[in-house]
Amino acid sequence: MRAQLFALGAIALWVSVASLGVLLKHLPPFLLTGLSLLIGALLALPQVARDPNQWRVPLSTLALGIYGLFGYHFMLFMALRLAPAVEANLINYLWPLLMVVLAPALLKNMPLRPIHLGAALLGFSGAALAILGAANQVDELPRSESASRAAGYLAALAAAFMWSSYSLLTQRVAAFPTAAIGLFALVSGALSLLCHWALEAPTSLNLRDGLLLALMGLGPLGGAFFLWDKALKLGDARQIGILSYLTPLGSTALLIVVTGRQWSWSIALAALMIMLAAVLGTRAR
Repeated sequence: MRAQLFALGAIALWVSVASLGVLLKHLPPFLLTGLSLLIGALLALPQVARDPNQWRVPLSTLALGIYGLFGYHFMLFMALRLAPAVEANLINYLWPLLMVVLAPALLKNMPLRPIHLGAALLGFSGAALAILGAANQVDELPRSESASRAAGYLAALAAAFMWSSYSLLTQRVAAFPTAAIGLFALVSGALSLLCHWALEAPTSLNLRDGLLLALMGLGPLGGAFFLWDKALKLGDARQIGILSYLTPLGSTALLIVVTGRQWSWSIALAALMIMLAAVLGTRAR
């Protein structure tokens, strides 16, 4: 139960990513990611100040953290730049399904039972319905040429694989303090800012931008990572993967509220499917 509560806390923060992203869409994606991750890293400082060894992790573990935090966001933002947002986001949300399916291959004593597969497929169908049903209700990126769209779809698929495999592989490396997530965020944020310097035009920030960046960094690109790590350390990755299907639903629902759009039958049906998948997944043993 504790693991599921930590996971739900992370999911509650992650659902705000898209809405905050809409409010900050005028900022280049790497600048947004870099500053948010650096702000998120600050959450670990109180623990590190008390015990600096909290950030003493093997280089292989640090590399895994960079792979997860920087690699995932790099691929996701590239996908959103190259492909239409709704389709790219749909492919990105394959990661909860991949967590459930890849668990037996990457972790020991994690058999994939029929109920897990059925719940995963049901949850993915609900997530797809939620996102596709909102395709005409949320703003999309302008469509580019077909080759660019294909590259964007591949980047979104890579992002899904990166986050699902990172989430599972953190359970295979030597145990590390949750505060080490702050180190992962710090290095990943620095790499994102390096990408901003190399690939994007300089951008000035105002007070509103700073406040929204603080919310982004302390929430979905900061605090959520710490909660997610605690959930994975305490719980069953298959069940947590199923719960993750609440993320696209919540994200879409919040976007509808923020943008003043109307609810539709597809969103209501998706909510029912995802809730049922979460119940099935968390009851499975």
